Amino acid sequence: MQNYLIRNIAVVNEGRTTVQDVWIKDNRIEKIAPNITISGNYKEINGEGKHLLPGVIDDQVHFREPGLTEKATIYTEARAAVAGGTTTFMEMPNTKPAALTQELLEQKYDIGQQTSLANYSFFMGAANDNVEEILRTNEKKDRVCGVKIFMGSSTGNMLVDNYLTLDTVFSNSELLIATHCEDEKIIRHNMEVFKQEKGDALTAADHPLIRNVEACFESSLVAIQFAQKHNARLHILHISTAKELQLFGNMLPLADKRITAEVCVHHLHFTADDYAKYGNLIKCNPAIKSPENRDGLWEALLDDRLDIIATDHAPHTWAEKQQPYLQAPSGVPLVQHSLLLMLEYVQQGKISIEKVVEKMSHAPAVCFQIKDRGYLREGYFADCVIVDMNAGSNVTKENIYYKCGWSPFEGHTFPAAITHTFVSGHLAYENGKFDESVKGQRLLFNR
Repeated sequence: MQNYLIRNIAVVNEGRTTVQDVWIKDNRIEKIAPNITISGNYKEINGEGKHLLPGVIDDQVHFREPGLTEKATIYTEARAAVAGGTTTFMEMPNTKPAALTQELLEQKYDIGQQTSLANYSFFMGAANDNVEEILRTNEKKDRVCGVKIFMGSSTGNMLVDNYLTLDTVFSNSELLIATHCEDEKIIRHNMEVFKQEKGDALTAADHPLIRNVEACFESSLVAIQFAQKHNARLHILHISTAKELQLFGNMLPLADKRITAEVCVHHLHFTADDYAKYGNLIKCNPAIKSPENRDGLWEALLDDRLDIIATDHAPHTWAEKQQPYLQAPSGVPLVQHSLLLMLEYVQQGKISIEKVVEKMSHAPAVCFQIKDRGYLREGYFADCVIVDMNAGSNVTKENIYYKCGWSPFEGHTFPAAITHTFVSGHLAYENGKFDESVKGQRLLFNR
């Protein structure tokens, strides 16, 4: 494996930015210091004027394999992730078949090992009737990121609405439990009301009124009550409402929190006003809601009630998204542009680059207890990204790497660029070119 010496680069890590040299040897960061002198074979990279960040760890993606590979594959989406500075992903279980048994879960790990350019982990899925299989994951708690529960609408047979099932999982799981929280009864009631009023005239603009604030709040409250009852480790995904934020605290250090929360880039960026332009392209669950919700999410992100920034990357084909509202599936492809979007907010003064690194790299590593990743530290895996904050990135059809081939950011120019992405010490992406000769690694966890 090639070794690298990055010279004179602004290293962003653990709340500080300092100009350093960084020596990458084999898979890991060997040394970080102002002036490093070494001998032997290595490639030198001039980092002057650029920033080095830990690779993004995205704790929520849908890469669609197996069974939905017309939308995406682990190969295509991991490649897109790496191009965008995401070196590690944790993927959701609602594939076809869903990852509801240990055998099906390990099949996904096999695909990841064979095809993923990024580091990977896969959630074990929950259903009303697979408790024994869920709890067998306790034996793999050092090798599986967590258990995923859809406590709201979901594809297929993965809606968990049986309180006995929930009670058993929350009381017995030794892994982090990640939940999608939307109350199914509220959503169904709202849908019937809107169908009677508008019938086929429903549009994406109705989506946040059907999947409304109350549906999110009531479901998140239930999840927190189960977690508090059993002192379970709960992580609530994609918070989308200002009202839910009263359920989370910022008094404890992240490592000591038993209940944590994630916000996604699309809920930080879009509002319900954007349905007029994008329509079903930004239809997702939970829905993008009115502007005051976005404002609340930003406030809670900056004061640490929200712990992690992720994507919920969920691609569908262009043809599927062109269908009428009721037929068009929910989900947005985002993983290639999430870091660039947040760096645009850095340029605007909305958030510091150190805070972006905290929320996209450090916090996922702490939250999931990932071994030796998420920081630029000597001895840690060299998952890192070189960013040029003075170069633009124009999003075009030609440089969108998702299998679905589209992005809501097509035509937009981000004010920064990802120039290099290292995955476990391997330079997987450099100035628009991939080196796929080395695959990513399966995550291990300190549990």
